[in-house]
Amino acid sequence: MRRPLAAVLGVTMLGAAACTGVSEPAAERNEPPGQAATTTTGPADSFTVLATGDVLIHPALTEQAERDAEAGLERDYRPLFGGVRPVVSAADLAICHLEVPLAEDGGEFSGYPSFNAPPELAGALADTGYDSCSTASNHTLDQGADGVRRTLDTLDEAGIRHTGSARTEQEADTPLVLDVNGVTVGQVSFTFGFNGYELPEGKPWMANRLDAEEVIAAAEATRAAGAEVVIASLHWGTEYRHAPTAEQRRLAERLLGEDSIDLILGHHAHVVQPIERIDGEWVAYGLGNHVARHAEPRGVSEEGIAASFRFTREAGGWRVEQAEYVPTLIELGPPIRLVDLGRAGPSERNTEALDRIDEVVLSRGGAEDGLTRPGS
Repeated sequence: MRRPLAAVLGVTMLGAAACTGVSEPAAERNEPPGQAATTTTGPADSFTVLATGDVLIHPALTEQAERDAEAGLERDYRPLFGGVRPVVSAADLAICHLEVPLAEDGGEFSGYPSFNAPPELAGALADTGYDSCSTASNHTLDQGADGVRRTLDTLDEAGIRHTGSARTEQEADTPLVLDVNGVTVGQVSFTFGFNGYELPEGKPWMANRLDAEEVIAAAEATRAAGAEVVIASLHWGTEYRHAPTAEQRRLAERLLGEDSIDLILGHHAHVVQPIERIDGEWVAYGLGNHVARHAEPRGVSEEGIAASFRFTREAGGWRVEQAEYVPTLIELGPPIRLVDLGRAGPSERNTEALDRIDEVVLSRGGAEDGLTRPGS
């Protein structure tokens, strides 16, 4: 839901916190450090977090945005996302995974293997209802340090918070902590690598590389900055594989065994992976593609989920009371559109996608632990 989410307790964290990202540099915040904009008179007793899959802007999606643009606009991605706007905007905290760098207005746009997406995308994400985006992915460094700076500047202009990459060391050292209806929620973001690109010399803090101890240190720093709940967004796994790898499972067990991490959101596979409960906490191994148009569509690469988790306050802290998933499908058209399969009309393709998504998402026992699909 689009709301004035604020970074809180904006102190510079040193040492272990150096691998975290924030929404914007402390000097550029609208609120003084240590203050937060709230939307209620007191902290809520529950809140919902909704997360979706990879935002991967291939050229065909930009061509569609150009066709959708009204007079005076060059590109408009809002119609592409329109089918999921109701479910995204209804969440108390909606998190996207922006896998690609954003270009300058009028810049040279490109797709795979070195992405550079039009800046209008950020405004469309905000209009859809996203509050925060994870930005650590294997494409974070596709356009170098300038691409990181442009991407985060553009997200700032759109009012979307972010974590996973940084423009300055100070920004990298400051955890992202959001105020969600009076509840402080932190987010960290890490990726397995950068497709062979190296972090700029002297700037090892520019993007977060996945390592269990680094994730834990970042989560602990986020807790120390005031977060009551911490969410880890991880770019991991093997592309086009529904089953999580042994390393994903090992890492999930390691991280969820820590008191500092409450939920894991997974990305990168471009297909849906299971949602599993481990020691009372949830991991969504892979949310699939949110929007993409691969050169060779696979069917499964057009399927995704919006995973929703309702956290409830208890005496000892917070726990997930309700876990749900909403299946989505990229209709290749024309026009290309992202649809909520729960709201879409019946068709052979929709039924095929629903059946496959259900089978995969529930394949590690989620249903027995209370995971549901609305309307099923």
